[in-house]
Amino acid sequence: MAVSTKTKKVASKSKESSFSKETYLLWYETMLRIRRFEERTLMAYGQQKIRGFCHVYIGQEAIAGGLVSALTPEDKIVTAYRQHGIALARGLSSKSCMAELYGKETGCVKGKGGSMHFFSKEHNYFGGNGIVGAQIPIGTGIGFAEKYKGTKNIAVTMFGDGAARQGALYESFNMAETWDLPVLYICENNGYAMGTSVERTSSVTDIYKMGEPFNMPSEPVDGMSPEKVHDALTRAAEYIRSGQGPYFLEIKTYRYKGHSVSDPAKYRTKEELQHYKNLDPVKGVEATILSKKLATESELKEIKTKIKAELDEAVQFAEESNYPTPDQLYTDNYLQKDYPFIKD
Repeated sequence: MAVSTKTKKVASKSKESSFSKETYLLWYETMLRIRRFEERTLMAYGQQKIRGFCHVYIGQEAIAGGLVSALTPEDKIVTAYRQHGIALARGLSSKSCMAELYGKETGCVKGKGGSMHFFSKEHNYFGGNGIVGAQIPIGTGIGFAEKYKGTKNIAVTMFGDGAARQGALYESFNMAETWDLPVLYICENNGYAMGTSVERTSSVTDIYKMGEPFNMPSEPVDGMSPEKVHDALTRAAEYIRSGQGPYFLEIKTYRYKGHSVSDPAKYRTKEELQHYKNLDPVKGVEATILSKKLATESELKEIKTKIKAELDEAVQFAEESNYPTPDQLYTDNYLQKDYPFIKD
């Protein structure tokens, strides 16, 4: 963990926390819901019921689990286009998310956003952004707003290892650290920006070190473990809420599928993929629950059955919902009649 002179109040890493049965079951249900949702997404895409770009979160579920247990519902979250899992973890319903993927008017953004652009003001979820790195200054601005309003809320700003090479990141880091903004920057480093490995994009492969020139406390995190994600997020959140400014976590994870549904991911070896599948976060939490006797196989089966029924209902809801009507092209937009000072 890198600690600068400005951040002497950051304590050394605490001992690993012990977690309750309720927390483990929360993680398990959250992560399994994401896994099953994404599997159904791939199935529907193969049936051409979902169109356009689509990036699934399979393999990265432990990050979403840690976010649920370590942060508050009032904290704001903005992320990139691989975001179905974060949205579900944040509380958006499987129905509204699946309907959005289908482009239906019952979707979370009325069928107008699709896979990359979920949004929910109710859940303090600001998307889902399709432009690589665009969410980084957005999250920084949200952090500025929270500081201006005098809240204790955190603006969680998530991006991938590819977006870490965007110039907007450096500008945002500088602004956030200069003004002590309450922003938690999270790089979900799954090893590949589309098909390009981290090693081929920079001489600095430890991405967390990019926070050091800005005197920002930064550290790497094992993203295949919800326990370690939770601990790191809790530590960072405590620092930020104390008014000391931003924090940067590089959460090292892995996506089991290609960059998008059209990517065969031939740039990875079978051995590499198998190595990470042996670290499957969903199976890992299930094994921990059983080994610690926090729940029985029968109790876990009930959760699996519940989630299957939920997703069956979500798919049916999406298929039976209507597409937006043509006149809805003119709603939810900035129109000149609403802003007469805008000239043609």
